[in-house]
Amino acid sequence: MSTATVRITSKGQITIPKKIRDFLNTAVISFSLQDGNVIVKPVRDAAGALHKYGRNNTSGADFKKLKEKAWEEEAREKNKCKSS
Repeated sequence: MSTATVRITSKGQITIPKKIRDFLNTAVISFSLQDGNVIVKPVRDAAGALHKYGRNNTSGADFKKLKEKAWEEEAREKNKCKSS
C-alpha cells in the first residue's frame, strides 16, 4: 500500500506523486465521495468514449464542440448508472 500527503494549493490543485501517477497509468481521473471518503479512480477509457467523434467524423462539425458533447454524454451515462 502506498500513501502520500500533499498540499492543496489556493487554486485547488495538487501534485500527485509519481509512484501513484505511474500506478494510475492515465492522465484522466475521477473523484467521488462515498461514505465520507474521497475515492480517486483512473479513467482509462477517455479516448474510447470519444472514438465516435474522431477522425471518421464526416459532418465537418467543430471537434471542440464534439468533444464537449461526448464528455456530457459520458457524464450523463455515468450518473445514470450511479443512481440506478
